[in-house]
Amino acid sequence: MASPIEQFQIKPIIPVINFTNSSLFMIGAAAVIVGGLLLATRKRAVVPGRAQSVAEVLHDFVANTLVDATGREGMKFFPLVFSLFMFVLTANLLGMIPGFFTVTSHIIVTFALAMLVIGTVVVYGFVKHGTHFLGLFVPSGVPGWLLPFIVVIELISFLSRPISLSLRLFANMLAGHIALKVFAGFVVSLLAAGGALTILAPLPLLMAVALMALEFLVAALQAYVFTVLTCIYLNDALHPGH
Repeated sequence: MASPIEQFQIKPIIPVINFTNSSLFMIGAAAVIVGGLLLATRKRAVVPGRAQSVAEVLHDFVANTLVDATGREGMKFFPLVFSLFMFVLTANLLGMIPGFFTVTSHIIVTFALAMLVIGTVVVYGFVKHGTHFLGLFVPSGVPGWLLPFIVVIELISFLSRPISLSLRLFANMLAGHIALKVFAGFVVSLLAAGGALTILAPLPLLMAVALMALEFLVAALQAYVFTVLTCIYLNDALHPGH
């Protein structure tokens, strides 16, 4: 039985330019998103068809999530938030197809996405508010003697955001795929063993099917969680005061 970790190995496709299977599926995810949205909105009918309805639901879902967290002012970040949501969701779902590669199961990918979010928060915060952005680390109403401790805590909390944001997505996708691989391996092993053990094969098969359904839910949920946290962090760039 192949190792459950084997599915996460990064393999070179074009070594000269360091083009790997991870690169291929990131480009593939982007192509699916762009192609799907262009196809869905090519007619832009007043009475939308199925594809246009799906595109509009995704647009409104992300827009409402962003406005709820940041207010109307936050819509300036809609292209970024929508792109992140669609990329994470598509990459997660593509990874559910047998034989495909899950790019979000690699910490370097999720950390890069998290750093993009935090980098945007910091750059926009200082450009828009100047040094007032540092008020994010200085809550109002705190006694002077306690303020240095609170500032340190707030700073550590802020610096931990890209770590927690990336680890949450990475760990959920990694653990789910390993569990699926293990139970699928149990089915193959029991069938290969023959005899009375064959009778037990449906048990891990049922578990694998249940885990597959759960993984589809987790794939969508993790895209949503990543988007919600992104909106919350962007709100700090817009309104740094406590």
